[in-house]
Amino acid sequence: MLQKHRAISEEMNQNPWENAYWFARMLINGDKYGAIGRQSKFLTEVCIALQQIVEGPAQSKDIKFELSKNIIQNLFEKRFSRKTAKTERIKLFLEDLFVKLKDICDIKVFILTVQNILIPINVALESIPNDDKIYTEEVAKAYLDRLGNDALSTVVQLWDNAGVIGCLNAERGCIVQGFAHLRQSIRHMSEHESDTVLTAYVQEFERRLGQKRKGRAGGSLEDVTSFLFKYFNIKAENKPDHFQADIEIDKWILRRDKWLIGISCKRTLRERWKQVSSAHHDVLNKFKIWQVWHLITYDEDLSDDKLTLLGIQRHVFYLPDNSRRLESARNHLGMKDYVRPMSQFIHDIKKEQGT
Repeated sequence: MLQKHRAISEEMNQNPWENAYWFARMLINGDKYGAIGRQSKFLTEVCIALQQIVEGPAQSKDIKFELSKNIIQNLFEKRFSRKTAKTERIKLFLEDLFVKLKDICDIKVFILTVQNILIPINVALESIPNDDKIYTEEVAKAYLDRLGNDALSTVVQLWDNAGVIGCLNAERGCIVQGFAHLRQSIRHMSEHESDTVLTAYVQEFERRLGQKRKGRAGGSLEDVTSFLFKYFNIKAENKPDHFQADIEIDKWILRRDKWLIGISCKRTLRERWKQVSSAHHDVLNKFKIWQVWHLITYDEDLSDDKLTLLGIQRHVFYLPDNSRRLESARNHLGMKDYVRPMSQFIHDIKKEQGT
């Protein structure tokens, strides 16, 4: 097995188009190189200049190679001369790039990477939604208009599921379209070379999509909380001054007695429950927080121990009405006070606010 991996690695290293993946990674690496690859306009100018050298008047390959390196060096240094925060990272980028640029073929790989992989991915990512709202708001409103509070559980779960599916479909469409365009652009290559470039495109696109999904996942259920507050005309309050407990609260409401209730809407607690439990009685009392309410869409990881520990510390869980965990906990003497059906959520808010 080890020999097989070595053979594959050696074959890849001998293929100059393997650098298509590594150039793309270097250009978009923010921590190490300053994410230069996000500047599509500048990189287009660089590639146009390089193409003039590569496709220009007859010169030896060595001269064209040296001219190309000079173009890269000069344009990058000129572009970032005043950005002191990036100066060192740009220097490091150029140093590492020139290690990989060994001949004029590598310059061609660099041009193709920018023009056919990096910039198309940049453009495609801009067309993919940063949140799920465009796929969910109208459907959610229709459910609530027709069914009122009885639709709450459906709306929260639909918001999560439909939004994810909508965004994934948008991603899928962009990848397929970009893949087809790239395949046409490199049809002159050998099968092995084109496979190397196409997989570099897909791998880098998927990696960057994964980063975008993380942002959406964090905001999706926060969006549904805002939507519900707006739909039911619920007034939200500001976070208590200097409140810094390790607990993620999306909204705050004020009870009739001027104590606060924190609202947190998440898919699952997972490992977050240990952080949530840090908001103990003393912290809650200090900031006049009566309780913390959690809307949870995936509740199978809510063990009896979690529910009991957090429930004792004034946390209440709203679970989908058809949840197995909800049914089990409601029939349990030690947990029934800490769980409620999601359809009861708005009713409970209005009751606490006295509206």
